[in-house]
Amino acid sequence: MNAYLIAFDGLLLLSGRIGDLISQRRVFLVGLGVFTGASLLCALSQSQGLLIGARFVQGVGGALTSAVILGMIVTMFPAPREQAKAIGVYTFVAVAGGSVGLLLGGVLTETINWHWIFFVNMPIGVATALLAIRLVPGREGLGLAAGADLPGAALLTGGLMLAAYTILGVAEEGRGSTQTLALAAVAIGLLGAFLARQARVANPLMPLRLFRSRNVSGANVVQALLVVGMFGMFSSARSTCSRSWATIHSMSASPTCR
Repeated sequence: MNAYLIAFDGLLLLSGRIGDLISQRRVFLVGLGVFTGASLLCALSQSQGLLIGARFVQGVGGALTSAVILGMIVTMFPAPREQAKAIGVYTFVAVAGGSVGLLLGGVLTETINWHWIFFVNMPIGVATALLAIRLVPGREGLGLAAGADLPGAALLTGGLMLAAYTILGVAEEGRGSTQTLALAAVAIGLLGAFLARQARVANPLMPLRLFRSRNVSGANVVQALLVVGMFGMFSSARSTCSRSWATIHSMSASPTCR
């Protein structure tokens, strides 16, 4: 789970800029191919190392697809009423998928095995790619000549990945450990350098003027809180399940239970 989140968080903003430059549909299809291929590797993995590596690659694909979805919706549905409907459908599917996915994943794991929570992505990924090729217009991007702030992208990607790694490692290392504090300081420094660079470069990866809009700033705060709450719930559920399985295992191993 952590390998996926580190790649996804670190590459999301850069993926959106790449979509602006070379075509959102193209980036979406590439990301979908990466995600689907990595899902197959996850399903076939027989070692922890391969599974963790495949999950990291899956996070790269997830970032590429997620970063351009809303941009494609806005482009395909310019009329406010149709755009609101399309975003509503997208939100419904995203929320329903998060709920149904937890239940379906549990059913697949219990009835078959955990490999099938990744195998199930294969037909969905192929069907989505075919529909995207047929239904999503292939509009060209701004072109590579428009440029991307590569040093800024490196600062942002490194800072976000390191920040995610630091936060996810708090459970093992502790909040006040030397490693946690050192990595957090480096991550904050990288992100601070990124913001300082965005304020002065001609083609910023994230124009800071966007946040002068209360709607944009407010929406980002709400979205951040929503994601924190959602993944906090997932983490809590995972911890509860782990404790439950540990209790069941210890009871089944006791002479009385046997």
